[in-house]
Parts: sequence; C-alpha cells; structure tokens
Amino acid sequence: MYRVLTKTTRSEFDCSEYEVRRRYQDFLWLRSRLEENHPTLIVHPLPEKFVMKSMVERFNDDFIETRRNALDRFLKKISEHPVLSFSEHLQVFLTEPELTSYKKQGPGFLSRMGDTVRGLANSVRGLKSRPDEFTHMQEYVEDFSNKICSLDKVTQRIIREQKEYLDELKQYGPTYTQWAGSEGDLAEPLKGVASCVEHCGKETEEQTQHLSEVLVPVLHEYVLCAETLRGVMRRRDNLQAEFEAKNEALVSRKTDQESTLTLMSLYSPSA
Repeated sequence: MYRVLTKTTRSEFDCSEYEVRRRYQDFLWLRSRLEENHPTLIVHPLPEKFVMKSMVERFNDDFIETRRNALDRFLKKISEHPVLSFSEHLQVFLTEPELTSYKKQGPGFLSRMGDTVRGLANSVRGLKSRPDEFTHMQEYVEDFSNKICSLDKVTQRIIREQKEYLDELKQYGPTYTQWAGSEGDLAEPLKGVASCVEHCGKETEEQTQHLSEVLVPVLHEYVLCAETLRGVMRRRDNLQAEFEAKNEALVSRKTDQESTLTLMSLYSPSA
C-alpha cells in the first residue's frame, strides 16, 4: 500500500488536502482510464510489475523504494499535464477512500474485445494517406526505441558481468591474505595485492550499485516511454483508418442515394 497525499487549490475539489491509500493495481486502473478517454495523449508509463527484480524479491526494500519513486513521478507528470490533470478519474483516484465501485464502471470484456477487433481490422486495411509529419515521427520513435532498448540490455549485461567479477574479487582477497601468512619474504607484497584486490572490489561494488540504482531505472523508464509513444502512434493510426473507412462508407452511400434518385426521376411519369 502507498500513501498518496494531495494538496490542491482547485475549485473542483471539495477540500484542499486529501490522503488515501493505493495499491499498484489502483495506479494501473487510473492509467488505463486515462488512455481510454484520451487515446492520442501521452500518458506517462508506470513501472513494470516486477521491474529489475525477481518475483521473490518484489518486497525487497530497494525494489519498493524504486517503485515508489516511479509511481510518484507518474502522479506528478499527470498532475502537471494541461489536460490529464483535469480528468475526473484522477480526481477520484486522489480523493476517494475506495475505488471498488468506480472500477466496476469500466468498459466490459465485449467492449474491450470490440476495440481490439477494430484495431486489428484497421491495421489490416492500413492507412491511405498518413501525413508526412506522423510518418517521420513514427520512424523516429521506432529508431529511438530500438536504440534505447539496446542500451538498456547492454547496461544490464555490464552489471551482470561486474557482479560476477566482484564475486571473484571477494574470493581472491582472503586468498592472498592467507598466502601472505605462510610466506616470509613475500608477505608484504602479497598483503599489498590483497589490499589492492579489496580496494578494487569496493570500487566495483559502488559502480555496480550506481548503475543499478541510478542509470538502469532511468534507461528503463525511457524504454517504457518509447513503448508508450509507439502505442499512441498506433492508436492515432487506428483512428485515422477508422475515419477513412467511415468516410468511404459515407461517400458510397451518397453515391448510391444519388443513383437511386436518378433512377426514380427516369421512371417517374411525366406531367
């Protein structure tokens, strides 16, 4: 459970301060409602359910703090947005003690299935004339997404290899110390090596910790942001494809109507 404290001066709120308790699933509910009501707006991503930690470690203190910071950034991004900050769902999330009744008001399975089917149909039909600005934007987002994902994977591999190296250093240090105890003439040089290995181990541990706690969360947030942008672009394309299909249907219906009127005038009896 996370404590969410809100202070506001907006007139649509009955009070100036609110305090509620929210679970991770409640944040998921808020984000899904924002995306449903504003399909072409960029809704800041949430941290993944088990990001950078195994399921067994999901209640580890570092993991909880990492997620708390990410959830805090999510709420601040939404509250600073010129449109999303006025969402009624955000107000409910920030003020209502319980969300159970509100969650039941969401779209049902058949409605979500219908949206999915329409999206698939639009993707199969394709767009006839996507504006150049959106084509360039799509290419940029795809390229950025691929590069940031590669950077994230490389960073994860570096951390994994450094941890393996650190484990080896922790084994070598005591070995040199014990060796120095059994060697008279080589005792001091071996102690120096042991000290150097210990120093390298500390530096490596600090560097690995910095990568894990500072760089990786930022990179992974960029990965999620890139995926969010791709989702917005897909929804924009679906809306355009749906508009084109409806426009074609309207033109076809008007053509049929005009043909019918022409036939009626041809077969109508003369005065």
